[in-house]
Amino acid sequence: MADLIVNGGKPLSGTIIPSGNKNSALPILCATLLTGEPMRLLNVPAITDLEKLVEFFTAQGSRITWDKAKGEMRVDHSTFDAARLRGDMPAGMRSTVLLFAPLLGRMKKIIVPTGAEGCSLGIRELDPHFEILKALGAVITRDGALTLTLDGRYRGTRHWQDYMSVTATENFVMAAVLAEGVSTLINAASEPHVQDLCAMLNAMGAKIGGVGTSMLHIEGVKQLRGGTFAINSDYHEIVTFLALGAITGGEVRVERSLPQHFDLITRSFGKLGVAIGHEGTTAVVRRGQRLGVAPTYTSNLLPKIEAAPWPYFPVDLLPCMIALSVRAPGEIHFWNKVYEGGFTWLSELAKFGAHVVVCDPHRVIVFGDKPLRPAVVEAPYIIRAAVALYMVAASIPGRSVVRNAGIIQRAHPRFVENLRALGAEVEWQ
Repeated sequence: MADLIVNGGKPLSGTIIPSGNKNSALPILCATLLTGEPMRLLNVPAITDLEKLVEFFTAQGSRITWDKAKGEMRVDHSTFDAARLRGDMPAGMRSTVLLFAPLLGRMKKIIVPTGAEGCSLGIRELDPHFEILKALGAVITRDGALTLTLDGRYRGTRHWQDYMSVTATENFVMAAVLAEGVSTLINAASEPHVQDLCAMLNAMGAKIGGVGTSMLHIEGVKQLRGGTFAINSDYHEIVTFLALGAITGGEVRVERSLPQHFDLITRSFGKLGVAIGHEGTTAVVRRGQRLGVAPTYTSNLLPKIEAAPWPYFPVDLLPCMIALSVRAPGEIHFWNKVYEGGFTWLSELAKFGAHVVVCDPHRVIVFGDKPLRPAVVEAPYIIRAAVALYMVAASIPGRSVVRNAGIIQRAHPRFVENLRALGAEVEWQ
């Protein structure tokens, strides 16, 4: 995997146009299987997980053209040949699970892997997906592998999830839109990328109500039509570049932002002394802001940023806030309510001189504004943690190395190019 060579200590300033949301693009591409009519997708990010999906679909006979420079993809599954598929799924990505519902609906029988890969945040169970498909009419048998069969169409159902799983919610939606009858999902995930998937399906003729809430009502239809759909900007990338501007003392503007999703994110930046503004759909962090942990009104408790499923602060963005806090005078408590492996990388921050106390697998306290030095650090297989290590390195004068940082490219196809446009001295090696 590639290493990032960083010559830090320089304010990063300029304007960025973010990529399309990776977490929207993956389920949206999987959902194109739900129609035999042509689909045209815009603002498609050039990421490796999408490349694997495209290879998988074309191997089954689908016709796909992808202009990566324009971010435009044309998809036609009318020639998809189920006979070519022998149980093999794309390897090396967690998003394989997003194929379960659309493939089973089309093929009526699939053999599914039980070891889909992803990052190193912790164990991600498959049971919620199987529970959902079973509730919607699938029959599951275990004989060395798991075989799912479906007699005709999915059947409408009422299902209450154990927790707000994003991908299980997306599987439910992709099955229920073509089911017989009405379906209700309680404790549904409501992240912006789930909303994007629902918006596209509704544009294709689905009848999904409650989008953006924890309860979805879906009236099944017999078929979906094709059409054109633009993927929204990646709010993770928007936040990442705003945080980079703040930690280096520069001024960064990110166009095509999503102000309606930023209320809590903006307030969390404020806890570290950073003011984020919006000029229409352009997000702005101003030059030379003084980082510092804002005191609480409850004087016997530490300031806190806690992350959990939307509409909490997004757990995937917690590492960016931790990186900022390393530079902010004061102490602050971070609470990751989702992943038991979300803080395994913090020992690497100590190599820069950061002071972090790990309380347990879900909670840490950062003592900010300690003397920092350049370092060689190892990035974990966690996208935003690798970004956070780069952020700290970029704020320190001198040469640092973030080893094995290639995972960043799973979500940021133009990461180094964008950094250089902001004035960073950084390169892949």
